[in-house]
Amino acid sequence: MMFRGHSHRSIDPKGRLMLPPDFREILDAGGSGGKLVLTKYDGCVVGYSLSEWNQVQAKFTQIKNPSRQIRNFMRVFIGGSEILELDRQGRVLIPQSLRTYARLDKEVILVGVGIKFEIWNREAFEEIEAQDFDDVADAIAATGVEVGF
Repeated sequence: MMFRGHSHRSIDPKGRLMLPPDFREILDAGGSGGKLVLTKYDGCVVGYSLSEWNQVQAKFTQIKNPSRQIRNFMRVFIGGSEILELDRQGRVLIPQSLRTYARLDKEVILVGVGIKFEIWNREAFEEIEAQDFDDVADAIAATGVEVGF
């Protein structure tokens, strides 16, 4: 099961975000017992099921002699991660450090992106949506991925 779609959400005054039911089902299906990992990347907060995160993190341990740039990225990406648990209402408390990094306030957009989901500041995501993606089809085709455009 993969995360997909997007929805407008609100973060409550305590910093909690209610995940959509289909996102909660994916987290439950992953065998993580309601646990997930949030970290920072690309200007947003990224969420993984705990089992998927363990696989992602394990891939970093396979890098032989990582450059300083990769080590610094690992410090931010892995070092900035938090293992969290959904409450009974399906909410996750987003740590203040992650809310500050992604400029998350009351209105956010939750975006499913395959093995992960992203939590975006509403204005920042609207800027992404407003971009012209005419050249992306060629860039995707150059990777060897056929998406049927």
